[in-house]
Amino acid sequence: MTKPKAKVQNKTKTGVGAGSEAGAASKKATGPSARVDEKLQSLGDWRAHTLAEVRRLIHEAVPDIEEDCKWVKPTNPLGVPTWSCGGIVCTGEAYKQAVKLTFARGAALEDPSGLFNASLEGGTRRAIDLREGERLEAAAFKRLVQAAVAENRRKGAK
Repeated sequence: MTKPKAKVQNKTKTGVGAGSEAGAASKKATGPSARVDEKLQSLGDWRAHTLAEVRRLIHEAVPDIEEDCKWVKPTNPLGVPTWSCGGIVCTGEAYKQAVKLTFARGAALEDPSGLFNASLEGGTRRAIDLREGERLEAAAFKRLVQAAVAENRRKGAK
């Protein structure tokens, strides 16, 4: 069975980078946001640009969302960028061929725009895989982030 493709748009190489719009909001940040900055800078390629754009959209969707890098371990010393509000909303993992945005309660969310294209069989999580040159449809993604926050609050997640 083939996986459906993300509803994405092609983007040029001049897309948002780790040091541009998304990174600018937290350039002077310390603590958790600085860890996310460091993770993006460590990638230094299309994955950094993609995660920076995702980060920007998440903060536009939910301005009071908290970010950090979790699950720090020897094989991933900078951890995984994670956004939380009433519980984990989503994580942003960078793999060689894709950036995976995993929504902790994704199975409970309506996805009328069809953004979810990975981890569709699980009972709890859903994910969006983005490959080089793909870009999320901004308005649909922001609605999904807002729905995830609402679901966390509804479930009383910690």
